[in-house]
Amino acid sequence: MNSKYTLVGIIVLMAALVTAGALFLYPYQSDNPPQVNDTDSTLQGIQNVVDANNKFAFDIYAQLNKDEEKNAFYSPYSLSTALAMTYEGARGQTADEMKAALYFPENSILKPNSASIYNTLNKKDKPYTLSTGNALWVQKDSRLIEDYKVSVEKYYGGKAANLDFIKETEKSRQTINTFIEEQTNKKIKDLIPAGALDANTRLVLTNAIYFKGTWEWEFDKGDTKEEDFKITPNNVVKTHLMQMNPEKARFNYVDIGEAQLLELPYKGNDISMLIILPSENLASIEPSLSIEKLNGWKSQMQETSLDTIYLPKFEFDTKYLMTDTLKALGMSTAFNPDLADFSGMSEEERLYISSVIHQAYVKVDEQGTEAAAATAVGVGMTTVAPPKKIFRADHPFIFIIQQKETGNILFIGRVTDPNK
Repeated sequence: MNSKYTLVGIIVLMAALVTAGALFLYPYQSDNPPQVNDTDSTLQGIQNVVDANNKFAFDIYAQLNKDEEKNAFYSPYSLSTALAMTYEGARGQTADEMKAALYFPENSILKPNSASIYNTLNKKDKPYTLSTGNALWVQKDSRLIEDYKVSVEKYYGGKAANLDFIKETEKSRQTINTFIEEQTNKKIKDLIPAGALDANTRLVLTNAIYFKGTWEWEFDKGDTKEEDFKITPNNVVKTHLMQMNPEKARFNYVDIGEAQLLELPYKGNDISMLIILPSENLASIEPSLSIEKLNGWKSQMQETSLDTIYLPKFEFDTKYLMTDTLKALGMSTAFNPDLADFSGMSEEERLYISSVIHQAYVKVDEQGTEAAAATAVGVGMTTVAPPKKIFRADHPFIFIIQQKETGNILFIGRVTDPNK
């Protein structure tokens, strides 16, 4: 078939609870993602995949945070996972560019170790909520290569469900959106906007990740007060600043001069929030920020008793058009209808990526944090230190939600104005 068609990519990030839902044309029950095959994973292999994700996280950060006045929030894990399922079907220059932009190791390392991370995120009986799930939404008469479908399901849990994008485009869009809503407790609606899919759509790949954790040491609501937050020295707003006076607790902490780093663990001690608070402003550290620099800072952190911790409450959402961002990172061929090669998905139809959208939501309060991500990639045919040890986040800062053992960055964001 010589006709060229559209491959639609939609990336959405949000925070929400995962709830059970009816199995309605779904690849699996929305709150029960399947387990995957990680028998060939190794500790070194897992670290290789984590390193790739974290490098990609900061490449995306540099692209998205050029507007210094805006809050930011996204999930590099969700983005990387959705694109990994797409990469599985890429060939030639398309695959080479995606591999380089995403820092992927060889497939023999990428797939089983991605599977191990996926299974760890979905483990049962933990004192926090954390889950992730992938799916393939396939045009009912489209012939995807069997090896592709088997591999995506085996290593990413991407089970397939058939839809009719040709005759029932709107119904198909609503089905996918409803599935994502059920995975995210309806925090994100209309994940795929009207008009994003059409009769040329052949495949939509979705990823969802959700986290809700309670602080190991919670902030006392009675201590939260309205105080100044200095967006800039000349732009000061009032915000609700939480306060903790931990008497016995010790936190991983370091003051490196240009910034303070503080790690706040969640119950279970598997997941933590790492806060990077610049001594001056974000512009003083962002231009040189990288995973290598962050790892150097983290290596200096030590268990420390702090007299007081101040952190603003915040809740906000973000939305990005990701096509130009990913092109800027070097994977432009995947978006070119004349050059893209996704023949690993289908030998009968020409495929390329037309757009990627990323939408995010996060909430931080005295009890803890809520954060999640869902990714859908649609495929068609062609200051001066105080005398006490005080951590006072009363000006813009960066925060990272990570797996403690590996340092795998699940979410990363920037708070410029906690009121927005």
